[in-house]
Amino acid sequence: MAFHERLSTTQRILLALVCFPCLPFYLCYVCCCAKKKDDGKQEDSLERIEEGRQDAVHGHNNGGFDEDRLRNTTTTIDRVTQGTAEAKVRPKTGTPKLSKKSDLGKAEVEVHPKTITPKLPKKSDLGKAGEKTEKQEASYENRGFVDDRNTTQSSKAKEHYVYPWDRSNLKSLRIDLNKFKQLDAYASTMKVRSSVELLVQELLKQACSDIEKLRAVWMWVTHHIEYDVKGLHNANLRSTDPEDILRTGKGVCAGYSALFQKMCSLAGVECVVISGYAKGINYFQGMSFKGDSNHAWNAVKLQGRWHLLDSTWGAGDVNDDHFTFKYKEFYFLTHPALFIGNHFPKEGTWQLLNPRVSLRQFENALYKCNTFYDLGLLSITPDSPVIQAGGNGKVTVEVESSTPRLFIHDLNGNTQYGLIMLKPNGMKLDVYPQAPGKHCLKIYGKDSEARNSYGFVCEYQVHCKAINTEMRLPADITNPVGPSWLTESKGLRQPSQRQPLIHTEDGKCSFRFLVDRNVQFMACLATATFSMNEDEKRRHVFLSREGNWLEIRVQLPRAGLYVLNIYSKTQADPSKHYSFICNYLISCTNTKVMWPVFPLAYATWEEDYELVEPLAGVLPANRTVHFKMKIPHVAAVLVGARDHKLSLDTNGYWTGSCSTQGCTDLNVMIKKNPNDCSYSFVLSYQVEKN
Repeated sequence: MAFHERLSTTQRILLALVCFPCLPFYLCYVCCCAKKKDDGKQEDSLERIEEGRQDAVHGHNNGGFDEDRLRNTTTTIDRVTQGTAEAKVRPKTGTPKLSKKSDLGKAEVEVHPKTITPKLPKKSDLGKAGEKTEKQEASYENRGFVDDRNTTQSSKAKEHYVYPWDRSNLKSLRIDLNKFKQLDAYASTMKVRSSVELLVQELLKQACSDIEKLRAVWMWVTHHIEYDVKGLHNANLRSTDPEDILRTGKGVCAGYSALFQKMCSLAGVECVVISGYAKGINYFQGMSFKGDSNHAWNAVKLQGRWHLLDSTWGAGDVNDDHFTFKYKEFYFLTHPALFIGNHFPKEGTWQLLNPRVSLRQFENALYKCNTFYDLGLLSITPDSPVIQAGGNGKVTVEVESSTPRLFIHDLNGNTQYGLIMLKPNGMKLDVYPQAPGKHCLKIYGKDSEARNSYGFVCEYQVHCKAINTEMRLPADITNPVGPSWLTESKGLRQPSQRQPLIHTEDGKCSFRFLVDRNVQFMACLATATFSMNEDEKRRHVFLSREGNWLEIRVQLPRAGLYVLNIYSKTQADPSKHYSFICNYLISCTNTKVMWPVFPLAYATWEEDYELVEPLAGVLPANRTVHFKMKIPHVAAVLVGARDHKLSLDTNGYWTGSCSTQGCTDLNVMIKKNPNDCSYSFVLSYQVEKN
């Protein structure tokens, strides 16, 4: 011990007063001695850590794994230093058990703000160099993700998000995938298959850090190993030996995980195989798990913490006994709180969660496919796989998303028994089963900008005791219903009716939208209550425009539930067919309602024309009927015979009267220019028979 360390406080003060002029030189000398001593200790410590890491890497058991009885590795943490753990690997069944008394070294253990971390000792005296900290049992827990930009090192260990998921990241380690583009392209196209050692050697030519090495192995396995469907059904045909998997390019989950472990070990990344239950092939909602494991995946150690991944599921899908390569980024370093949704390890330690999820909770949890998270969906209600329909026979499912998304559904393979209402942050689905009993409800989603097909999101089992006989939806109903961000993007803005379901007592209703001038619109009705011909579907709806405002008026023929379908096309391409953009549900329970059709509008009736009266397309016989309409930029408007001319008032409306006596129909005609000799038909009315 140095001389100054043996002096008491009083003696040091006296020494300072007496030797004050020499004090700076003395302190410099002491600091140099202390630095040399600490450097020597650090070199010895690093040598011991490196030796332990090499022992751990090369000490893994890389033997084959049986699909029914998979073996994994038990790792005991003997010593945890700042950012580095020295591990001893014992080849017996189980999971890594942390030593009850871990020597935490001579420096404070930094709690990583993003991943699973060992607990800090309750009492740590880290003040003096060379003094050991108090030994404390360490265990892994899910601390979520901490924003450390304005956080001091001492507070990082205390601040954390609440279990299970802060919804800020799908992975257990924050990484920038854009930085892997070149490495991904290199690894996914590597053709070496002569040996695992040579393959890893070639992959590491483009990888430096542990995360890059892991990424290269991950990309190669998920792009070159296909699932062995024949081996799944016949154990005699499968192999779990890494060299066999590499040579044949096929394997079951045990083969994937065994090859992945060996490649990681050769790359210097600590990796173990985990066995357990998975909601994969042959899984159905509400299924119970018991007996031997049915799946295997891997855990890797990065920056002193364990992370989960599944290269089998990351490679593609098995449908109808056929494997298809379909890369899934979701299963690379998946956050433990999300991974537990479809992976349940036999050894609870490998959940990497605190508190842990029980097997019953795992079985009863709603299975959400990776598409759920890939689409940025945040929550779904209800979160139970079984839904009890209400007394009105209706089932409601709501989804919350981070950005606008499109959804479809099917109930027992049929899409007509539900209504989807889009919201900027998700959707609401109302389902109306048509018979009591158990039903299968599936939900699909996709990016609003993508042209690809919808991806499976989740599945429910619906239990229904009663049905709603009033909600008989037309077979050709199109979802989503009502106005939304989607209808606004297609040109219908500022809707006067914002709810998708409209109730009318007198059988009349109207809809107004702000629209673009270069877009043409068409609308028609549909119902499952009774049969309507094509003429009735169109003539119970009347469209008119005033400036940039479109008005759609509806007169229902009788009580019932109707769907108002709205279509559009641009004037720039008149040959283009009308495309669907929006629809509403219109309900009327008044049995006294019986409105006739609107007048027949010819192609010459333009949307900026306005009809005030008569709106009924069938006029009474032997009556004088008053006409009022706005038809701009024409020279004359006539009704019936040529002598029944309408007058233009100061407000721009053509008005006048005409008798229906002796008529079977009345036509409205226009003459655009004063010198024209011919007239154009714009409207046609029927006259009731005597």
